[in-house]
Amino acid sequence: MPTSPTPTLVAGVHCSAHQLRILVCDAATGTPLRQGRAAYAEGASTTPGAWLRAFGEAAAGGLLDGVAAIAVAAQNHGAVPLDAQGVILGHPLPDEDPSASGAAADLVDALGGPAAWTAATGAVPDSSSAIAQLRRFARFEPEAVTRIATVLLPHDWVTWQLLGCPPDPVTDRADASTTGYYATTGEWREDLMHLAIGRVPRTPIVLPPGAAAGRTPEGILVAPGTGAEAALALGADLADGDVVVSLGATGVAFAAHPVPLADPAGVVGSYADATGRYLPLVRTLNAARVLRGTASMLGVDAEEFDRIALECTPGASGLVLLPYLEGEHLPDLPHAAGTLTGLRRESMTPSALARAGVEGMLCGISDALDALRDRDVAVERLILIGPGARSAAVAGIAPALLGVPTAVPPAALAGRFVARGAARQAAWALFGVLPEWPAEIDTFARADEDELALGDAVRAQYREVRNRLHPGAVAPPRESPETSGRHRRD
Repeated sequence: MPTSPTPTLVAGVHCSAHQLRILVCDAATGTPLRQGRAAYAEGASTTPGAWLRAFGEAAAGGLLDGVAAIAVAAQNHGAVPLDAQGVILGHPLPDEDPSASGAAADLVDALGGPAAWTAATGAVPDSSSAIAQLRRFARFEPEAVTRIATVLLPHDWVTWQLLGCPPDPVTDRADASTTGYYATTGEWREDLMHLAIGRVPRTPIVLPPGAAAGRTPEGILVAPGTGAEAALALGADLADGDVVVSLGATGVAFAAHPVPLADPAGVVGSYADATGRYLPLVRTLNAARVLRGTASMLGVDAEEFDRIALECTPGASGLVLLPYLEGEHLPDLPHAAGTLTGLRRESMTPSALARAGVEGMLCGISDALDALRDRDVAVERLILIGPGARSAAVAGIAPALLGVPTAVPPAALAGRFVARGAARQAAWALFGVLPEWPAEIDTFARADEDELALGDAVRAQYREVRNRLHPGAVAPPRESPETSGRHRRD
């Protein structure tokens, strides 16, 4: 009996905020074959040395035996400044650390406001941007800044280590576009780096999509790698009209798009992707933390919270929660607090409050989707991922309230999308063509017409409260209130 040919193997690395995952796939089909994971030590999530140690632990036991090519995807926030000997001078800030927000605001003002930044780089710097964290570093470590020879992003640093620390580090267009000093036209903006820290360190070489960066000392081909969102887009094989909504403590909505976008208000950031296309992206400051906070108010665990939220009818008996617990980016309300309104005797129940928490969070996400639509980004299907997506109440309520077919992949599947995208990039560098791997998401929940009508009513109730309490904070949508958030389904 003939034996099956041995598959060509590729590996994708996901260096996330909590752990490092290595996924080994069949290069031709994308079939996952084996994986390894390792958590960082307590408090070491932004320490490059911890990433490298976790890589060694995850790869132990021969995980990479037979692998022909590898690529790294990582958290895109922050920067790793190095001196001329490659010594690390500073670490990225944790994902939710706002301490670079003042530096970001200074930079926005220094260049002339959001419109100037979106024209220059496609996005407005925030506390997670490399340029803002470098500005903060220059303020508190002025002597160290004079010794910066080059600045790498997290995935660049891991890739550089895999390559044996060559003299010319590399990056890709997607992650370069998140730095705040890479132009929409595709080159480094040395003037913006100088604006941030008063000098211009050497920048990595930006490799084109599908290129190879070199080989490890063991001979494994290394692709350029990319940022987490760009890798996720590759791993989930986003089609036109697909939008990923990540519900961590904060919220992120992004889509694949053929051309760069220019949003003078800076609400929609226009980033590059790993294929030659673009990733318009909107962030909200409040997502899963709204669910956790509401459950804490009620003194229930996540399972009980979901149960009682689903017991309540849509609209939570008139109870509306504006979920601006940490201020908000969309609408622009940095100093706002959350608001609970609509208290009546019938709405003063745990079930109504739980429902209001879920609906308030999802209405905030609906604002993000409307911002994408307002820049002519199609929103036809949603893929919900992240801790908030694991809520049964969110999964049950989202299709009707957000108005489009919605998929909530199992946590195990969603958790490997980024590593799968990195592995797919590795296969591209190996074969010279981006392989067609089967999409792993094929089931989307669809609300019926009656459910969609109720979803419209919930959003209308939310908008009325939001606009009354924060007049002028949100620009009017280009479509009518009756159709906002809805997309015709085939």
